[in-house]
Amino acid sequence: MAGQVELLDEDVEQAKKEAEEAKLQKSAAPISGHLKELRNRLIKCVIVVVILMIASFYFGNEVIDLLKYPLKKAASFGTDPELVKAIELQAITAMENLSVFFKVCLTSSLIVAMPYLVYHILAFVTPGLTSKEKRLLFTALPFIVLMFFAGVAFAYFIALPPALNFLYNFNTEVAEVHGRISDYIDLVSRMLLVVGIVFETPIIVMVLAKFGIVSPDWLAKRRKIWIVMAFVLSAIITPTFDPVNQTIIAVPLILLLEIGILLSRTVYKGKKNAVPAAEDKETLDSADSDLPAAE
Repeated sequence: MAGQVELLDEDVEQAKKEAEEAKLQKSAAPISGHLKELRNRLIKCVIVVVILMIASFYFGNEVIDLLKYPLKKAASFGTDPELVKAIELQAITAMENLSVFFKVCLTSSLIVAMPYLVYHILAFVTPGLTSKEKRLLFTALPFIVLMFFAGVAFAYFIALPPALNFLYNFNTEVAEVHGRISDYIDLVSRMLLVVGIVFETPIIVMVLAKFGIVSPDWLAKRRKIWIVMAFVLSAIITPTFDPVNQTIIAVPLILLLEIGILLSRTVYKGKKNAVPAAEDKETLDSADSDLPAAE
């Protein structure tokens, strides 16, 4: 009898182990599937970027000339235009021209491939979202790309020329500036990228409001904080320390938040009555406490 009980206990333990192993296999299957999907999408993105980079070898020098345009335009902002016009970018080391060329080709290929890359990011993330959230993200995709290039254009035509004029004209009676092409390309590329990302502020604010993370009234009450943050961010973004160039960046940041607040009101409209505000909840609680208890 005791032997039969031991056999039954062993069968129960074996059944438990098999059930646990089955659960582990089921939980591991979705993870492996997600990893396989991620790997396939990464491979596709890398292939596209490599193809575009190889194609960009044919117009890499033209892209470098485009990046040098803000320096040429900087002459119109200076008291001595001939000084800026006379500046020639130099390559100090033997590998500098080659590294700059490859860096420009890679950057341009990433910019051209950005819509394709963003699509694969959204396609990988959206299975875990609701249909409304998917519709919102894919509807916002063209505006995300548009605002990014609007920020790049703003930095290229408006923000960079006066900043470069300040850098190349400052204190030249002490030492003349002879810029390295690698430093110049890094500065211009970083400025274009950062300002392009900053111009996504209205879209980010609208999406946060749509998901109920922030509200238009909450943002409006903290407008003064954002104004201070705008000048702090402009001081970080701009390569110069003068207030004029910082204001050129700070003012659009403030306007972008205002646009974001306006857009958030359109998508947050349906959430106004969804959850009562804290003040309304306190009022309701106090009103309930004043009611006579039911006998």
